[in-house]
Amino acid sequence: MSNLKYLLSAKKEFEFYKELGEKTFAQLTDEQLFNQINSESNSIASIVKHLWGNMLSRWTDFLTTDGEKEWRKRDEEFENDICTRQELLEKWEEGWSCLFKALDSISDDDLSRIIYIRNQGHTILEAINRQLSHYPHHIGQIVFIGKMLSDKNWNSLSIPKGGSKEYNLDKFSKPKTNQHFTDELSKKNT
Repeated sequence: MSNLKYLLSAKKEFEFYKELGEKTFAQLTDEQLFNQINSESNSIASIVKHLWGNMLSRWTDFLTTDGEKEWRKRDEEFENDICTRQELLEKWEEGWSCLFKALDSISDDDLSRIIYIRNQGHTILEAINRQLSHYPHHIGQIVFIGKMLSDKNWNSLSIPKGGSKEYNLDKFSKPKTNQHFTDELSKKNT
């Protein structure tokens, strides 16, 4: 896979997880976004705040400064102090915008370039992979919490329970294709 194809694939993966988060937010009440099940758990809002802080730290001036910025206050990201859906969505968009702007600035030759996160050298490719593991982990938490809070009102974001046979019959009734799995999802949303 060429570097440019990898970057396109990585960007599509990030876009997919961003969309999963947004589809979860859309199914929840404002109260549910801020619900903290117990003192050791995080609300969806605090997970969003953590993702926002991480994205801004990792991707702001990522070619020239360490990915763990001095101004970042990571521990405060887990304080449940976002007050409105609007504030949550603004932080969500700001973090993702920072990430996508950084990805768009990477050239084909940059993926082997070394950048630092907490003084540990990473190629840009490794740094992208690191975040492709980190962000979906937290998006999965958001979806899980959303599913628990919505209970029977939850609309599946993947193949619904009991729908695998029908889904696979449809898939295998079509010719083989060579595309990113999110390309098909994008077509369904337009």
